[in-house]
Amino acid sequence: MTIEMRPLGTSGLMVSPVALGGNVFGWTVDEAASFRILDAFVDCGGNMIDTADVYSAWVPGNEGGESETIIGKWLKRDPSKRDKVVIATKVGFLGGQVVDGEYVANLDPEHIYSACEASLRRLGTATIDLYYHHKDNPNVPLPDSLGAMDQLLKAGKIRAIGLSQYAADRLDEGVRTAEANGLTKPCVLQTWYNMVEREKLEGELLDAALRHGMSVVPYYGLANGFLSGKYRTAGDLAKSPRGQRSAQYLEGRGTRVLAALDQVAAETGAALATVALAWTSAQPGIGAILASATSVEQLHELTAAMSLKLTPEQNRLLDEASS
Repeated sequence: MTIEMRPLGTSGLMVSPVALGGNVFGWTVDEAASFRILDAFVDCGGNMIDTADVYSAWVPGNEGGESETIIGKWLKRDPSKRDKVVIATKVGFLGGQVVDGEYVANLDPEHIYSACEASLRRLGTATIDLYYHHKDNPNVPLPDSLGAMDQLLKAGKIRAIGLSQYAADRLDEGVRTAEANGLTKPCVLQTWYNMVEREKLEGELLDAALRHGMSVVPYYGLANGFLSGKYRTAGDLAKSPRGQRSAQYLEGRGTRVLAALDQVAAETGAALATVALAWTSAQPGIGAILASATSVEQLHELTAAMSLKLTPEQNRLLDEASS
């Protein structure tokens, strides 16, 4: 089945409905396995690859930039791949700091300029297709932080601007600031969203994104693996290091959602993860869903969502279970 590409806001970029998350590259996936996953993703018709300069600084011995470096080496192996993919990366976490227990992103203009140059070197490319503020920092004036992004775009270093982890009021303020100062407007919002945490996006935040013509790129689309059906009881939580993160989903709507996913999976023959991503993909404003894979087999479950079309009855069942 042909994969229907989607516009990323007003950027002119067209992307596949599933974007490959690069957060695992250089962390739980080594270079060789990363290359296999990247090759398989493009072979399946995917084209958007998402990373960040901070991936994966949290791993002992790493300093950040490992994911971008692996992607850059992959592109260097076959330069023709560059024209087939949309590369998105982020600035702010690498070089930020913890203040009162909360991580504060570094969005100072000079840092944005130098971080972009470093990302370009690691990726081995002349232009980043989509460049995000990784997280809002209200202490940096928006004319400064968005002005730096605008300068990078006008210099040809980036093609489009995105905002990640912004609240609805700050999203509005960011767009108004860009308009008032003659700056390029951000066109993509990256935020937390999945079937068991719909309130993370739906409501004021989604309304703001739609009002400004922005595409939404959700992360945590499988709720830390819960929506794959891996964790159904408290005893299942020990199956992986991140299992405890799914404990919260065993209460409330979580079990209802799994039951509905089971029914639709049985009807379609698709994996639960595929169905969950297909439902998310069909929601208003969604450009591409971020999903990470640690093997080619797992990747195929994710990319299958790009061509799975749920019936109105199936969507309604999943809507009701996840409400």
